[in-house]
Amino acid sequence: MAKTEIIRRARPRKSPSSAAKERPRRAASAKAETPYHHGALREALLKAAERVLERDGLAGLTLRAVAREAGVSHAAPTHHFGDLTGLVSELAAVGFRRFNAAMIAARASETHPLMRGMANAKAYVAYAQMHPGMYSLMFRSERLDYSRPSLHEAATASFQGLASSVGIFSPEQLTESALDALSLDHAAVIARNWSLVHGFTMLMLDGRLKDILHRLPEGTTPEQLLVAILKSTVARPPGC
Repeated sequence: MAKTEIIRRARPRKSPSSAAKERPRRAASAKAETPYHHGALREALLKAAERVLERDGLAGLTLRAVAREAGVSHAAPTHHFGDLTGLVSELAAVGFRRFNAAMIAARASETHPLMRGMANAKAYVAYAQMHPGMYSLMFRSERLDYSRPSLHEAATASFQGLASSVGIFSPEQLTESALDALSLDHAAVIARNWSLVHGFTMLMLDGRLKDILHRLPEGTTPEQLLVAILKSTVARPPGC
């Protein structure tokens, strides 16, 4: 009997309060996902994906990483986007819409066609500078599914903005059907300007402009260098 008593005393039972503390912890870990208002989980996942992308790069952007960032179950991104291609395609669509909005606002701030084009180019580069991860994703075509309506629509609007920025078309002419049948001269102007600004942007993001900037007067910014490049390569649109 004495031996039994000693064993019982050596194994104290958990107090009701400590057991109660463990129950909520277990319940929290067993929850499938953080509660969101109806329809808000998809948006929360996209915001989480953007945070992961900007922090960890495209290599770190996985469905599990996004689920962890959003505080939801690993199955939640699959339920809303199907697979990683679906997720990054919808995320790129978000990026293109913001990108387009920034360039539209920049063009609207100027009245002269040349100044509108310059404002558009500066907004293009500024967006990439502020959101390097998103910008890089938007132009990684092998990772994106352009058959998704949201991405197709947003990317088409971006191309329309490029055409608008070089003064080839008036706003009422900027339709998808018109852009499907460009003349070679019109296409050359668009491609030239896009190549210039996109190339400058990639050099800037990759840190390849530091050597040039270091050789310029102290305080010279990438934007000032861009403006100087644009001024040195200005050409009149065909037919003007």
